[in-house]
Amino acid sequence: MSQPTAKASSTMTLDLSRRAGGDDDDPGYLMVIDSTSSRRIDLPLDGSLVVGRSPEADVRVDARGASRLHARVNVSNGEVQIADLNSHNGTLVNGDRLKGSRALRSGDVVVVGDTIVTLWREPCAVGLSAVDLGRLRQRLGEELERAGDYARPLAVLVVSLGSIPGRVMVEARAAAALRLIDVFAWNGDAELIAVLPELGGEAARAAALELLEALEPVASEARGGLAAYPADGCDADTLLCGAHAAAAVAGAGAIALAAETSLEHSVGSSRIVVADPAMIRMFELIRRLAGSDLSVLVLGETGAGKENAAAALHHWSARARKPFVTLNCAAIPESLVESELFGYEKGAFSDAKAPKPGLIERADGGTLFLDELGELPLAVQAKLLRVLEARRLTRLGDVRERDVNIRVVAATNRDLEAESAAGRFRQDLLFRLSAGVVRLPPLRHRPREIPILARLFLAQACARAERPALQLSDAALRVLLAYPFPGNVRELKNAMEYASVTAETDAIEPRDLPERVTERTSAPPPAPGSAAPPVSGSAALPRFRPLAEEVKDLERQRIQEALDAAGGVQTRAADLIGVPIRTFSSKLKQYGIGSRKAKSQP
Repeated sequence: MSQPTAKASSTMTLDLSRRAGGDDDDPGYLMVIDSTSSRRIDLPLDGSLVVGRSPEADVRVDARGASRLHARVNVSNGEVQIADLNSHNGTLVNGDRLKGSRALRSGDVVVVGDTIVTLWREPCAVGLSAVDLGRLRQRLGEELERAGDYARPLAVLVVSLGSIPGRVMVEARAAAALRLIDVFAWNGDAELIAVLPELGGEAARAAALELLEALEPVASEARGGLAAYPADGCDADTLLCGAHAAAAVAGAGAIALAAETSLEHSVGSSRIVVADPAMIRMFELIRRLAGSDLSVLVLGETGAGKENAAAALHHWSARARKPFVTLNCAAIPESLVESELFGYEKGAFSDAKAPKPGLIERADGGTLFLDELGELPLAVQAKLLRVLEARRLTRLGDVRERDVNIRVVAATNRDLEAESAAGRFRQDLLFRLSAGVVRLPPLRHRPREIPILARLFLAQACARAERPALQLSDAALRVLLAYPFPGNVRELKNAMEYASVTAETDAIEPRDLPERVTERTSAPPPAPGSAAPPVSGSAALPRFRPLAEEVKDLERQRIQEALDAAGGVQTRAADLIGVPIRTFSSKLKQYGIGSRKAKSQP
């Protein structure tokens, strides 16, 4: 089957460029997962993409059950919507058949035929919108900022209603059950979203159950999902995604919690936990690929979990009882890679005192995992290609060919297409190894999993250290969720190992986390010449202003200084301090700052 492709429609011009820094207007991207591969399609800042089997489709899916022009994804004012184009088999969104159009959130799963399309967006502040759902998202953003500043609880509730007689009765009952400080909005025709400020834990669950009881006479199938700040996330998209995932697994009349929606996979003696909807679907793809004998290429940043994906491909396959052999291509000197892979005979080189089978022979009947594939020397690439095509190899210093039966799984954080174009990687080998493709997103693109994985790693670290279980404080969770984790899952695990050793109480606080994680939220250093705080346990502790107040004062000062330096030109001032103009304008209103001409220089 030919690989599906994405193309720009000839009837419109779309700006598909990604802007660095997570601009507030960035609409995100689509992750397309079919039966053998996954790929990313950037969304336009404003415009639409048609999904279907037609060569003219912007997102082409060569899938069973897909129509030529199946669905349309529209992007306008930062909102992403999807509409079915009267397709033959319909479009599913989070398991529900799409009627008309509806808004998409980060993590929503769209099914077109047997192809899965997921929207992913960088967590960002939400802007104003003329629609009710947009106003709710704006309010949620404001409440999140307040909850962060004052360490207050907050919950998001998603209620899936099923079939209902009409909106009027539902709205009246919801309005009566909710408090005046709450806000709710429709998402589509059968889903309510509510923001519950100042509620967390059992109080939020009780309020959610009260709402379901009020709706029961007119929506007997209603079920709810609840996500709490900061335990389940610190940004709007993550909380909404978590609440929606919980609602999907709740029973009629019941409330499920976002923290309970993760899935655990057993891979050999290891446990792999996933919670992000797209990651759940990704491991479904891995399970399907494991049932075949295709070579699979796993792509992703360092520490994103490529080794786990490779192990799952082996342990879920018919080769699970045979060897799983790993070669880190970057960890072995180039001069030794060939002998490690293919083996050698006695006398093949000066140190070859006895014959030795290579990793390929040792993996016979099982799986050979080539980690850091992009580091493989070109000469070795040519020999590996021949082994894959002929299923035979020759040891160094030998003339006999030996039969081998292996499956190859490879992983890299490099762009092998670009490496191939530059002549550093063989294109024919790339084609041979990428019969199936698994593209793992970085941890910062799946923030729902950060609290879940952090608790899991912390529990494992405490068990290994034989110390009592530790909890993660809300303050520590906020720090973890604000950190981008360039080292991905591996860095998060190391941070929890460190915290389990440094913690002095029964709860992990920000001071217990590695310095590189906390430096974004640490207080500014004392001014030169200021007195150091006392270190004696009996001395009185110094008093500090709340950190949030100091940060706001600094932000207000820098904005005013930038305006002065830019002569009152807001776009230029925003560029000077690296802030998106939309955020800059919002901060001007928040702080009541008016532009003024820069002072003349003496």
